Amino acid sequence: MEGNKISVGLDIGTTKIVAMVGRKNNYGKLEILGIGKAKSLGVHRGVVNNITQTIQSIQQAVHEAEAASGVKIEEVTVGIAGQHIRSLQHSDYITRANSELVIDEDDIDRLINQVHKLVMLPGEEIIHVLPQEYKVDGQAEIKEPIGMYGGRLEANFHVVVGQVSSIRNIGRCVKSAGLELEGITLEPLASANAVLSQDEKDAGVALIDIGGGTTDLAIFRDGIIRHTAVIPFGGNVITEDIKEGCSIIEKQAELLKIKFGSAWPGENKDNEIVSIPGLRGREPKEITLKNLSKIIHARVVEIIEQVYVEIKNYGHEEQKKKLIAGIVLTGGGSQLNHLKQLVEYITGMDTRIGFPNEHLAGDSDGEVTSPLYATAVGLVMDGLKRQEKRKQEAVAQKAYEEAIVSDDATEEEVIEKPVKERKTFLDKLTERVKDFLDNAE
Repeated sequence: MEGNKISVGLDIGTTKIVAMVGRKNNYGKLEILGIGKAKSLGVHRGVVNNITQTIQSIQQAVHEAEAASGVKIEEVTVGIAGQHIRSLQHSDYITRANSELVIDEDDIDRLINQVHKLVMLPGEEIIHVLPQEYKVDGQAEIKEPIGMYGGRLEANFHVVVGQVSSIRNIGRCVKSAGLELEGITLEPLASANAVLSQDEKDAGVALIDIGGGTTDLAIFRDGIIRHTAVIPFGGNVITEDIKEGCSIIEKQAELLKIKFGSAWPGENKDNEIVSIPGLRGREPKEITLKNLSKIIHARVVEIIEQVYVEIKNYGHEEQKKKLIAGIVLTGGGSQLNHLKQLVEYITGMDTRIGFPNEHLAGDSDGEVTSPLYATAVGLVMDGLKRQEKRKQEAVAQKAYEEAIVSDDATEEEVIEKPVKERKTFLDKLTERVKDFLDNAE
């Protein structure tokens, strides 16, 4: 492999675990080298509840991806979601000791660290602190305060909170499966990076990722993430309802949903019937497609209404916060027939289905571009971004060290000390989870 670093995304979902191997091709697009997937047995609503089974599923997915790509997988970028993730808005400020100096990185770090002192519920920890906009001495709507003068620096923050034990459990599974954690990312963010265009993020857009166990929401406006939420329902509850409503087994319910299911009951005629083989020695069952879509419709409406409540909580109804690009649906659940129409009907917002082909190489396999793999593609991209960042830091550091060594360099030639990248909170979290696992052995 010529110099192009590879990255592996590991999406630990409720229905499936996906390992995806990718690298940047020579045009800067993402080339997927191989996918492996396994049925996920130890995960409920996005949270690991059986460590042993999850480890086995991870290993199976990774082996498959290794076989498909011919690459030995050692490090993975893993996504966290699950019903324990919630977010809140918070404002905080610091008073600067010396307003003669311009605001720099350290001031912003101080402000962000202050947010970390917020008191959470037991077992919860802050995962992400995302500054929305700053105020300097009362002057509002400042996007980037670095380099400005001012005594009081304040900001609105979008704070994402989650249960630290759930995150450690994911780390534990990855480590026990014989892999290293390269990074941890919030799944709604990963999916968003894979399917949204920059224009949409600027105009204002809500990404709804309908998975098996949870539905994730991420809202962007002016290019910044504004709101995240995880709703503890997904495609599995629809299957469950079909199973109960039609008295059939889960496998059959899932197939019915995928093959004949529709979110819009008006579409089916009364006389359209599917016959399902009965269990051993029993009569086959006849199910009308109209009934099937009524069952699906009821559940989907419930999911969308909950998501819409979150969109309204963000403030979509205020003129300044309007989401002009509307809604993008992704994840396996977004493939349900007529879902787009139903979402538009309930929310009154423009809707499209999001395929993760925004950054993929043109000749990608059709399977990879399915909404099912949006999160995995996003995780691979995230891993590549991290590697890129590390490389740049290393290069800057090396140049700095070499410049110091050559003493005969005149004042002008000495390179400035490399600016340390501000670590995102997820990088710090990854390090903390790694430390915890290393010391817990």
